[in-house]
Amino acid sequence: MQAYVYKSQRKQDTYVYLAVRDDFNAVPDALKASLAPFAFVLEVALTPDRRLALADVAQVRANLNERGFHLQMPPPLVAPVRVPRRDD
Repeated sequence: MQAYVYKSQRKQDTYVYLAVRDDFNAVPDALKASLAPFAFVLEVALTPDRRLALADVAQVRANLNERGFHLQMPPPLVAPVRVPRRDD
């Protein structure tokens, strides 16, 4: 399965995977309005053994089959951990 990946120019580290190149019709209008404009990043073959940095290939494939798109949001920020010191 081929996927076409687009980077949101409005939201940092947010990507939209499409099943069909340049076909944003599957993406809900509200989502397009909040993320557009998009910049094409890459075309990738989503084979079952493919690894993606921040997404599960099986989930991406399922979303592309069911919805025609997959949204990859940036990972949540981790709150700093306070390490107790001896003088606390």
